[in-house]
Amino acid sequence: MHLFNGIFSYIGLQFFADYNSKLLESSNYITRRQAIKLLGDILLDRSNSVVMTKYVSSMDHLRILMNLLRESSKTIQIDAFHVFKLFVANQRKPSDIINILVANKNKLLRLLADVKPDKEDESFEADKAQVVREIVSLKP
Repeated sequence: MHLFNGIFSYIGLQFFADYNSKLLESSNYITRRQAIKLLGDILLDRSNSVVMTKYVSSMDHLRILMNLLRESSKTIQIDAFHVFKLFVANQRKPSDIINILVANKNKLLRLLADVKPDKEDESFEADKAQVVREIVSLKP
C-alpha cells in the first residue's frame, strides 16, 4: 500500500506540474479557460479530497491561481476563484501558503473586489465574502 501511495503521489505531482505549465499557463485563451474549469471540477468533487488537499498545499499552484485571478476574462476569473477559495478555506494551510496570502493580502482584496459574475449569483457572493473574511483575518 505504501508503494502505491508513493507512486500515486509522484504521478499526481508530475501530472499537476505538466497540467499547470502546458494548460493553465498556456498562451491560448481557450486552453486556459477549459483547463481552469476542468481543474475546478476535479478539485471540488468530494471524492478527490486527497488530491485537492495536496494541490492546495503547493505554493506554485497558488501562484498560478493568483495570476489567473488577474485575467481580463471574467470567465477565467470566476473559475480561478472557485479553485483559489480552496487554498483560503484549507484549515491546514502550510505556513508558506499563509505567508504568500498575508504578503499579498491587499492585492488579493483588490482583485477579489473586481471578480464578479455576469449574472447575480448569491452563492458566489457568499463564497467571495467568506474568502475575503478569511484573508482579512490571516496573520503571519
